Amino acid sequence: MRALVLFSLTAFLVGCATTAERSAQAQRDVEEMIQVYGPACEKLGYKAGADPWRECVLRLSAKDSLERGSRYPSTTTCFGSRGFFSCNSF
Repeated sequence: MRALVLFSLTAFLVGCATTAERSAQAQRDVEEMIQVYGPACEKLGYKAGADPWRECVLRLSAKDSLERGSRYPSTTTCFGSRGFFSCNSF
């Protein structure tokens, strides 16, 4: 019983650390987007910190991500037997 409680507590703490790491990574990603796309949105006439400016930053980031993703080739691997195939693209 004691081992189960200790294991549960450890798993909970590891889960919290993982959530905190993801949160910190998301914050770093947002700060990077603001540094990269914020000046461009200001040049387009949006006031820094306003909601339309934030939407502009997100829109430019999404556009750049889509363009960047289309530049890299993907690999598709298929396997299976007669009548059934499973394909994965990377």
